[in-house]
Amino acid sequence: MVSKLRLQRINERIHHELSEMMIQAVNDPRLAGVSITGVKVDRELAFGDVYISAPDGSQRSREILDALNHARGFLRNELANRVDLRIFPRLRFHWDPTPERAD
Repeated sequence: MVSKLRLQRINERIHHELSEMMIQAVNDPRLAGVSITGVKVDRELAFGDVYISAPDGSQRSREILDALNHARGFLRNELANRVDLRIFPRLRFHWDPTPERAD
C-alpha cells in the first residue's frame, strides 16, 4: 500500500500522461475531443479508474467507452513506459456526466 500523498502524485501523473497521449498518440477518430476528467488509483495499485467526458455529451458515451476499452492494452503499455511504477494498474474507463450537469 502507498501513502495518500504518493497516491495523489500517481493519480496526477497518470492523468497528465493519459491526457497527453489522447492528443498525440491515439489516432482513433471515435476518441476525437475526449477529455480525461479524473483518475483514481486504488491503494494497492491494482486498478486505475479513468473518468472521461466529451463535448458531444452522453450520446456517444457507449462508442467512446468501447473505443477506450479496445485500446486499453495499448494505453496501459504506453503509460507504463512513461510512468515509473513497479506494477502498473489495470485501467477501467467510466463516463463522467459532471460536465453535462454543469451546463
